[in-house]
Amino acid sequence: MTDVTTDAAETRLRRSPLAERHSALGAKFAPFGGWEMPLEYAGGGVLREHTAVRTDVGVFDVSHLGKARVTGPGAAEFVNSCLSNDLGRIGPGRAQYTLCCDEATGGVVDDIIAYLYADDHVFLIPNAANTTEVVRRLRAAAPEQVTVTDEHEEYAVLAVQGPRSAALLAGLGLPTDHGYMSFSPASLDGVALTVCRTGYTGELGFELVVPAADAVTVWDALFAADPAPQACGLAARDTLRTEMGYPLHGQDLSLDISPVQARSGWAVGWDKPAFWGRAALLAEKTAGPARTLRGLEAVDRAIPRPGMAVYHGDTRVGTVTSGTFSPTRKQGIALALVDTAPALADGTELQVDVRGRRLPVRLTRPPFVDPSVK
Repeated sequence: MTDVTTDAAETRLRRSPLAERHSALGAKFAPFGGWEMPLEYAGGGVLREHTAVRTDVGVFDVSHLGKARVTGPGAAEFVNSCLSNDLGRIGPGRAQYTLCCDEATGGVVDDIIAYLYADDHVFLIPNAANTTEVVRRLRAAAPEQVTVTDEHEEYAVLAVQGPRSAALLAGLGLPTDHGYMSFSPASLDGVALTVCRTGYTGELGFELVVPAADAVTVWDALFAADPAPQACGLAARDTLRTEMGYPLHGQDLSLDISPVQARSGWAVGWDKPAFWGRAALLAEKTAGPARTLRGLEAVDRAIPRPGMAVYHGDTRVGTVTSGTFSPTRKQGIALALVDTAPALADGTELQVDVRGRRLPVRLTRPPFVDPSVK
């Protein structure tokens, strides 16, 4: 997921097909990746929405996420030669987290979920602001028989997340027994959709890929349930993903932050003969990165924020990339790029510069909460 658009006036903001439903719920909107999306809702805000996902069930509209389809003979093989992870590890009906890296530098153009339908059909969900660039790169490299289609506005995506998510969907007759990182076709009130066993919160959850024209029908069916789920905005999505240590593209991953630095090497098929950035990433892995993504937890009331400097004594050793107050832990938490020399063990006390004050934090290994995705 990419960071917030900083100048909405420079570009026309796209709107979700569910914008009117969000307005009716008192949503506060914000520009995000070129879209106007709900940040939080009236009647509780981030804390209530975050807690609902950790303890019950929440629904996010994440229709801003990109959608692209790669089809034709050898489509899966082509995608596998471009993106970092190894599609050969999974079969049809499964999904995989992967990275689109720059061929020359190994930096991350985007992080993507790839849905493998067949050898000739792969569906990709990149981030909103990066969809055009991912599609451009794939089209430029695609052989004649492979077609790359940008379907960004043709589908809506609803994320149903939390311990009660399976019960909510099952009550609507949707499939919920497929394994983590898999997907299943289904229908709801006459709408054909895909139920994906994926999410970005660390909780049991599903993502529904729905034709944009039918998004309101599906949203209304979800909220007609008794008890109804909590509508959740992108602010709670950010606190939830930070508690899990999930990276945000543009902050924890970027063209300047490689998978090796971000400790995302698990999403790289190192033994594959080809993928974009392979040579640069293998070289960095062999030499060892100069910095790596680490977790920080506040010792007192400090709340680390992106861009804050991290110190070890009088020496600056890193920079916060993501930081927030954890509603679950009731303390400040962060991800930070920290120098690998000198080596600092988990538990080492550091300091974060908060508006000129050095406040104590402790190195730790994310996630900051116990995951419940399975």
